[in-house]
Amino acid sequence: MDKDIFHQMVRIEEYHWWFAGRRKIVDTVIASLHLPHNAEILEAGCGTGGNLAMLAQYGKVYGTELDDLARQYAIDRGIGTIEPGRLPDEIPFAPKQFDLVVLTDVLEHLDDDNGSLKALVARLKPGGRVVITVPAFPFLWARHDDTHHHKRRYLREGLSTVIRGAGLSIKFISYYNALLFPLVAGVRLLKKSMKKDTDDLGTPPEAINSMLRALFSSERHVLGSLSLPFGISLIAVAELPLSTER
Repeated sequence: MDKDIFHQMVRIEEYHWWFAGRRKIVDTVIASLHLPHNAEILEAGCGTGGNLAMLAQYGKVYGTELDDLARQYAIDRGIGTIEPGRLPDEIPFAPKQFDLVVLTDVLEHLDDDNGSLKALVARLKPGGRVVITVPAFPFLWARHDDTHHHKRRYLREGLSTVIRGAGLSIKFISYYNALLFPLVAGVRLLKKSMKKDTDDLGTPPEAINSMLRALFSSERHVLGSLSLPFGISLIAVAELPLSTER
């Protein structure tokens, strides 16, 4: 992504409704996994490190990040061990294997999403889990996707195919950010029709930001037990079988 985006992200990702809401949802999902004590956790593509403190609640955290600026922001947080890395062929920390791999909005940036996920699966312990989030629905493609260098937006079936193709079994998959779907989809489609499509990373006024954050993060109470039929994004939990060929 462009350097200006990383500068902006590190300033807002603690409180912006989308980052904060996603973090609460991912936190709740990970808590439900009942990871082993002091689990070994890898966040691939950790960006500026906004998830590191949350992940550190569950074990020892490692992160990879290709971009030098984003990686330095992550290192400066002083949480976990952060190294340069590129998917699918430059994953550090070998020969370490992990109990959990987390990819929050990473796969959509990669030319080879299937090969990259396979490479990460090779670094999982038997029975290890992967938590994945990606943007959903190609018809929602907007300038935001262009400026963030996305390659694709996913449908549930497409993400499921990538996950199974990497040798994982799907424990849960659902669209999410469903409550705000009509609003976000409507705004994006209206902007495109008026040819005024702009990046939507800006933070709204605090009252609106707080309301959006509360609405978005409230979905954590149903995800895991209920699979939502639509949403701005997708979330999946997958597992490497205990007996598998390496």
